[in-house]
Amino acid sequence: MTALAEPEQQTDGGSRAKLVVVGNGMSGARALEEILARGGSELFDITVFGDEPYGNYNRILLSEVLANAAGEAVDNEDADGFDDDELFLNPVDWYTDNGITLHAGVRIVRIDRHAKVVMGDDGSVTGYDTLVLATGSRSFFPPMDGMWASKTDLTPGVFGFRSLDDANGMLEHVADARTAVVIGGGLLGLEAAAGLQAHGLAVHVVHPTEVLMNQQLEASASKVLRSKLEDMGMHMHLGVKTSEILVTDGAVSGVRFTDGSDLDCDMVVVTAGIRPNIGLAVLSGLETQRAIVVDDRMRSVDDDDIFVVGECAQHRGEVYGVVGPLWEQAAVLADVITGADPDAAYHGSRLTTKLKVAGVDVAQMGVKTPERESDEFVQFSETGRGVYQTVIIRDGTLIGATLVGDVSKVAALTQAFDSRSALPEERVKLLFDLGSADDSASAADLPDDTQICNCNGVSKGDLVGCVHDGAETVSACMDATRAGKGCGSCKGLVREVVEAALGGAGAEDPADSYYVPGIPLDKPTLMQEIRAQELKSVSAVFAALAPEGRDDVASKMGLTALLRMMWPDDYVDERDGRFINDRVHANIQRDGTFSVVPRMSGGVTSPDQLRRIADVADKHDIPMVKLTGGQRIDLLGVPKEKLQEVWADLEMPSGWAYGKSFRTVKTCVGTDFCRFGLGDSTRLGIDIEERFKGIEGPAKMKLAVSGCPRNCAESMVKDVGIVAVEGGQWQIYVGGAAGATIRKGDILATVDSHDAAVQLTGRFLQYYREHANWLERTYDFVPRMGLDYLIGVIVDDTEGIAAELDERMQAAVDAYVDPWAADQDEATPGQFHDALPLIPLPQVPVRSSEGAPA
Repeated sequence: MTALAEPEQQTDGGSRAKLVVVGNGMSGARALEEILARGGSELFDITVFGDEPYGNYNRILLSEVLANAAGEAVDNEDADGFDDDELFLNPVDWYTDNGITLHAGVRIVRIDRHAKVVMGDDGSVTGYDTLVLATGSRSFFPPMDGMWASKTDLTPGVFGFRSLDDANGMLEHVADARTAVVIGGGLLGLEAAAGLQAHGLAVHVVHPTEVLMNQQLEASASKVLRSKLEDMGMHMHLGVKTSEILVTDGAVSGVRFTDGSDLDCDMVVVTAGIRPNIGLAVLSGLETQRAIVVDDRMRSVDDDDIFVVGECAQHRGEVYGVVGPLWEQAAVLADVITGADPDAAYHGSRLTTKLKVAGVDVAQMGVKTPERESDEFVQFSETGRGVYQTVIIRDGTLIGATLVGDVSKVAALTQAFDSRSALPEERVKLLFDLGSADDSASAADLPDDTQICNCNGVSKGDLVGCVHDGAETVSACMDATRAGKGCGSCKGLVREVVEAALGGAGAEDPADSYYVPGIPLDKPTLMQEIRAQELKSVSAVFAALAPEGRDDVASKMGLTALLRMMWPDDYVDERDGRFINDRVHANIQRDGTFSVVPRMSGGVTSPDQLRRIADVADKHDIPMVKLTGGQRIDLLGVPKEKLQEVWADLEMPSGWAYGKSFRTVKTCVGTDFCRFGLGDSTRLGIDIEERFKGIEGPAKMKLAVSGCPRNCAESMVKDVGIVAVEGGQWQIYVGGAAGATIRKGDILATVDSHDAAVQLTGRFLQYYREHANWLERTYDFVPRMGLDYLIGVIVDDTEGIAAELDERMQAAVDAYVDPWAADQDEATPGQFHDALPLIPLPQVPVRSSEGAPA
């Protein structure tokens, strides 16, 4: 037995006890932070052991590491110097600065509780007076043929998704991959799927139940989440189990399901759950069940000198896997260990989870469904917008809530859930503001102990304190507290709290003006730099203008649209900058198939076109042929691999019913047939659509032309609407909307001729393209700019740029190429590769005019 060294003597004659922390993940590091905050550096000589050769990093951000479009893994040898505050919570220097000895990359293999030493796999023996176990958890790999190449190594192409090394390995593999299968549809699986999809892979999620994220969501909420994710291009195989990973020449070639069917792939990510790391505790004789059993002071029930925190701790039968409870455990542990509050006790946590799942906001607290007949249940679902919300009330107390897509009420619900406060008699007010002055609780009304950021355990009081300490912007408070630095779903609430604390007089946050999040420039400056440096590809913009030249996946689509607008003739196309719809020129649907909408300018068609559409629908077994709201015919249910055949057989141009672009011009019959017609709306609509078809924009653009003020084409609620009036004139409306937002357009001008209407339409659209924010529709753009200002610039030419706007729009018109004609060969591997999920396609009945099945 190795003799233990005497405690280190302080200069004042006192001695410090030896504190050893085994585990340098988020829980272990959080416990350290709490201990230091209570004067732990004066009380202890602290030593930390971590399996991984890094400082402490935020595992919640691994999906963003995976989504790194540059495909550059974090260098294991250089990780200590990886300058990314978003990822590394406590870099190696932090330990040195706080007098902590860190053994990164050293695994503790044994604890001798009698000698009070821990033994490392490097041969080291380290004594302790107090030991903290924060060994966390590991990926669970279900028993499956083909999973393992050896007892310790996974088959090439098979990955877990739990560590930075896992993410790095996946990044190295994606460059040569086309199709990935993610086994497990929980949070980790969906995050992995989103990261892989960002690299252009066809991603299939396989989950053994019909409910995605079944630990957090019930069936209806899962259905809405599934629809949102499928709209983003993910392929879902629910209620399906994988029995084998197929291996060819030593590498993954596919998966086999329990029904005997196969799915080809060249990459498998296993996210089938996690298991607490309790092997060290078992070898040491500590009580373990699902995890290491602890009392209310977070001590092992077998040893008063051993404390446990995080996913490896089992308290009152519960094992927690989300950060909120782990932070609460760390605070109690620190109180007890340091003596700050020897009687501190952890009594369990009421779980409130707020996440951003592959870009979709999700929040859940308490029970998921009513459990008693007397439970009150309020449910709201708007599947078209991807929103699902429920609250469950028992005896006047909120006991559960689920929010998908819209989590704007999560702070108030969390407060009611945690405090068991009184609820409004009209229960629907928990989800909606009904218009009275008292309906909306502001951030200023929340108690200081309301947790705002679950990922990093930041309360309202922490943010307010940050402001009192001198922070003047939202970003400064986020940097100081790490609020909003996890999944990002709380950023809106963080902003509200900070702005309320600043009294509405805070300094402007520069990030608010960035055109895309990855480039720290507003749109005018960004365009100026792009022109000055002649940057003609997305990658070139990142290299020249992004911090450290880093790619940012969330910025790619916006930059792609901007560059196409700026360089219509010589933009360098990079397909990974496009969403799936833009890559295949069709709209992805919930079952993984696509809808094809050929152009019918002005809504006018011919018997020949109708006959051709019918023939194509018959030839390719199109399950539904439907008229759209924009006066087009939609062929729904086209498999990805058949898209090129359908286009070729149609011999019609694209209707651009996808992407952020000019889409349609809706028309009435005008003077051709209508008794009330004042102008030839059909001809004008066709001419406008033919001229501006497919023009890229910051958001989609829908237009209409009405032949008289009766407005049958709904022109007053379009991005641009034109209405014929008496005297052969046309009124041009801009900024209208009739979707989720309702707004009557403003009159930009009244013109005397067909040609003037076309010209002003193009000039307005070009000014909108050049000055609108990414994804800003005209109904927000027009009020923001001001109608009088727009009339001055576009109609009166007060800034002398009207001719330039016309010229730049003409250049875009001249550069137009129909995508269906241009993409008859695959531009990228797998662009039209078969990627259908293994679910039956919907069988749509043929309906009669009365709406009953024929």
